[in-house]
Amino acid sequence: MTITEIDLTGKALTIEEVNAVANAKATIKPLSPETRSRMTATHQWLNQAIQKRDTVFYGINTGFGSHASDTIHPDQAGVLSRNVILADVAGIGDPLPEAIVRAMMVIRANTMAGGPSGIRPLVVETLINMLNKGVTPFVPEKGSLGASGDLVPLATIAAVATCDADGEGYSGKARYKGELMRGEEAMRRAKIPRLKLLAKEGNSMINGTAFMAAMGCLAVERCEELIRHSEIAAAMSFEALLAVSSAFHPSLHQSANQKGQISVAQNLRDLIQGSRLVDSTDKVQDAYCLRCIPQVLGPVKDTVAFARGYLERTLNAGIDNPLILDSSGEEPYDCISGGNFHGEGLAFMMDFLSIVMSEVANISDRRSFALLTPALNFGLPSMLIPANGLNTGLMVAQYAAAALVSDNKTLAHPDSVDSIPTSANQEDHVSMGANGARHLWEILENVTNVIAIEFLCAAQAVDLREDGPKRLGQGSSIAHAMVRKYVDFYDKDKEMSPDIGRLAQLIKGGELLEAIDFIKRNNHENAKTEKHES
Repeated sequence: MTITEIDLTGKALTIEEVNAVANAKATIKPLSPETRSRMTATHQWLNQAIQKRDTVFYGINTGFGSHASDTIHPDQAGVLSRNVILADVAGIGDPLPEAIVRAMMVIRANTMAGGPSGIRPLVVETLINMLNKGVTPFVPEKGSLGASGDLVPLATIAAVATCDADGEGYSGKARYKGELMRGEEAMRRAKIPRLKLLAKEGNSMINGTAFMAAMGCLAVERCEELIRHSEIAAAMSFEALLAVSSAFHPSLHQSANQKGQISVAQNLRDLIQGSRLVDSTDKVQDAYCLRCIPQVLGPVKDTVAFARGYLERTLNAGIDNPLILDSSGEEPYDCISGGNFHGEGLAFMMDFLSIVMSEVANISDRRSFALLTPALNFGLPSMLIPANGLNTGLMVAQYAAAALVSDNKTLAHPDSVDSIPTSANQEDHVSMGANGARHLWEILENVTNVIAIEFLCAAQAVDLREDGPKRLGQGSSIAHAMVRKYVDFYDKDKEMSPDIGRLAQLIKGGELLEAIDFIKRNNHENAKTEKHES
């Protein structure tokens, strides 16, 4: 189902909705009366509480971090809100992709829409207007510890959305209608007033895990798609290497009692169904890169599913400090200071995904290596090129894959096991999940290219088999035809980077998955018809 419009309530945001907004395929509806009422109630209570001046609330009428013991007059609460944003604009490095910045904005808006932040609906509405009208802040990629929230990237967004009490002040940079300009100019052209902040509002805009969550939302969908492409490439390699189909026997995988493994084995059986290449030798079994595809990709699929669940719960959580929550006492609310902004859980998810997706590339490269190697490929020419001494073949495509696999081994080192104390030891344990998110993004790009290289090698190998394309299974046949739509057979040496790039774009575009799914739906409908007729 295509998502074109979403509601922000703080209660029901999905990964698919985040990604639809991130990729500018969906707009956000105005806040509902119920959401506005919930936000207004906590905001009014908090405003009245700080005016009494008899209770200290962290970051509302006190300073931040190591300055938490310094009290602030209520009349200065708005200045404090703006100052904490400016103090946290310390980003470094290249700009984040616009899709990630937009994902951050919708996640943070949804978190605040839940009500516990104690801020005005106007704050959320400003972010909604920026998203709907296409004002995207320019956010450097580095600087977050993933602990007191993703302070640095979120502050860079907040600087565009807010202003000083006089309506002026630093606004960073933003893109509007394809042009990079001062943030205040982008807001002016889009006819969105910059916010003059009240108590707590600056802190609420930046005190969350939206960068890690945004990267996670975009990454999870990409992981799921890469797993499916890896299954397809693996099936084509499986056939090209004349492998033994008993490795995918349903009883074998049922006995393993693992959901992901069972699913991968079923998908592989579907892809090679009708093949006349598999089981065409007297082999008893194959190397692990073929025989154990379900045992490797299955746990990857399970891990991604686990991360998806954690992320979706995070999208609809109260992540701020302090939080204005229902009270069991005389007051309707309590202002509770804690640490829900700490990104340790998301840091784990980024690291888990990095580790398992690195293995997708690792085993893919082993299949490419086997396809190119005469001792392993059952009669195919060395480096998948006719031997005449003049041509090197696809040898160096696998070199490139090996380089990316090695790169992943470094990038997948868990960032969550590191912590450098900050803020005079007030923030003495941090998650480093933002670094993990960036590294995951690099890994996914590497995995995409490694799978592209396997497609390149597998298609070449199939064409070198006698009547190879005609002997493929139904899914592999579709994949082979799709690869050949973008890349020609190599009868002599030529530059490979453009072809690898085209196949990487095929993977990213999803065209192959749509074609495979169409066949599966048709098979399912035909099976239902045959059962009904019988």
